[in-house]
Amino acid sequence: MNKPSINIQDGFLFQSLKDGRPMSLELITGKRLDGRIRRFDRFAVVVETGGREVLIYKHAIATIAPAES
Repeated sequence: MNKPSINIQDGFLFQSLKDGRPMSLELITGKRLDGRIRRFDRFAVVVETGGREVLIYKHAIATIAPAES
């Protein structure tokens, strides 16, 4: 019997989306974006930052964490 696969990434992103809390995304280039996650799918995340929505491909993200207050 196969175990269902657990997708930690989707759970983490969904919870931050549901809570509406500010998140900090560090890209592989070293650039940091602070904002709220608005949508995500298998390949990309949409973050609202600076009054606009930005599409970021997941392969370009190094880390995601709650933003420091």
